[in-house]
Amino acid sequence: MNLDFKIRLINNFRKFTSSKKNQKTNNSLQKGLIMCAKIKKIKETNKEENKIYLVTEIKDLKPISLSKAELTYVEKQKKDLESNFITVNRFGYWIFIQFLKKNDDIYLTLENCRKDGDKALNTLNNLKFSKIQIENLSWKKDEVICFAEGMALSNYQYLKFKSTNTKKANSLKEILVAAEIVSANEITELNNVVDAIYKCKDLVNEPPASMTAKIFAKEAEKMAKEVGIKIEVLNKTKIEALKMGGLLAVNRGSVDPPTFTIMEWKPAKAVNKNPYVFVGKGVVYDTGGMSLKPSGSMETMKCDMGGAAAVASALYLIAKAKLPVHVIGLMPATDNRPSGNAQVPGDIIRMYSGATVEVLNTDAEGRLILADALHYAKKYKPELVIDIATLTGAAANAIGRYGIVAMGSKYKNYMDDLKTSGWNVFERIVEFPFWEDFDELIKSEIADIKNIGGPVAGAITAGKFLEYFAEYPWIHLDIAGPVFLDKKDSYRGSSATGSGVRLFYDFIKNKSKK
Repeated sequence: MNLDFKIRLINNFRKFTSSKKNQKTNNSLQKGLIMCAKIKKIKETNKEENKIYLVTEIKDLKPISLSKAELTYVEKQKKDLESNFITVNRFGYWIFIQFLKKNDDIYLTLENCRKDGDKALNTLNNLKFSKIQIENLSWKKDEVICFAEGMALSNYQYLKFKSTNTKKANSLKEILVAAEIVSANEITELNNVVDAIYKCKDLVNEPPASMTAKIFAKEAEKMAKEVGIKIEVLNKTKIEALKMGGLLAVNRGSVDPPTFTIMEWKPAKAVNKNPYVFVGKGVVYDTGGMSLKPSGSMETMKCDMGGAAAVASALYLIAKAKLPVHVIGLMPATDNRPSGNAQVPGDIIRMYSGATVEVLNTDAEGRLILADALHYAKKYKPELVIDIATLTGAAANAIGRYGIVAMGSKYKNYMDDLKTSGWNVFERIVEFPFWEDFDELIKSEIADIKNIGGPVAGAITAGKFLEYFAEYPWIHLDIAGPVFLDKKDSYRGSSATGSGVRLFYDFIKNKSKK
């Protein structure tokens, strides 16, 4: 049996099994997933139910009338064991006392609140509590909100594929906040944020067999319909008619067709004349194509559509909050696999913009599909375009999971605004140099540019490739480090983190105020 026949036989089998899997999973993507713990505002706490008191120091405990023995116990735990989360069992109900470690940096203080919320959540689930009351005795409003946010985000689980005898769902279902300084609208907003993060995580955590480009587009359509977003999904025929050569080249090795999803939130009284455009990389699974990754490097490659998931979820959240800002999301999607017809190193492809690209590594595929989307964004005469992508291992190696690598051009003060939002939600932005010197590294002798720049400055040369197609104010975000984690990171959890959703929401929320 010759090699070509073997490849065609394998592809035909894949196409058959893929269609069968899609028939089974297409309408069941959301089944079996965990619902958010609902956050509710209450006027006052019930004295004999489980509750957490939020304090900064021992003297704040006076209003809750601890017995002498209880107060002595709390003081001993705080002083001798340096504990900031103390449990008191009143044999009928529990009270928990959360001390906040203050920091001179308000951003670090709020992040500590989220992390404290995560730790508290673990205790509550271990005790099998279904609800908890939070009473503020000394903290400020933002600190209360962040504590509840940390709890709710930490409660996420993805148990869809756990069998009944191993499925251990978290017990907590309600977080009741008794704090006059926190408004009902702020509680609603917090619930919306948690809901959007859960949706983003669900999309990224879904296995490759049940997350094709078409299924991703259908999930985006569900989200759009729920909140009144205009959505259009370009199928392969339309993509071919537009001559989106980057997206089509990456898709050549796949048995599943590509999609190009366009979501638009345009409220009647938008504060901006020209839209903000978010572009998300949607490689639903990445083998590296013919430049095949080692098997160990493929294990988490379902996360390569984390950028597209973030854009769809952020648009959903922005629309759900009815922010008066015109925002557009562009999400090119495909998988990247090897086959008898896949693109190979040495190919020359013509992009949607008309530019030619020498492909030297098919594992540098994300920039090819993003480039077509970036050129498509030009039609909207955007105020600003921000792309978000799991683009390079170089970015992850540079700063790990601790922040988001950024670069761009013509962006005026928007990078500073984005950095502020990054601190607000603690998805910190690290801006890399973007000097013209780096342009030399992506020049090709036989095409306009090449898709890799060589062994140095990989994150930057990837950005330089994208810049070639961005003719407007533009920022590139590389989330390869924080988007998907192999072990738990506080309230962000493990596996998908939802990176980018809260960042985009905070950025647009701030624009709505102006």
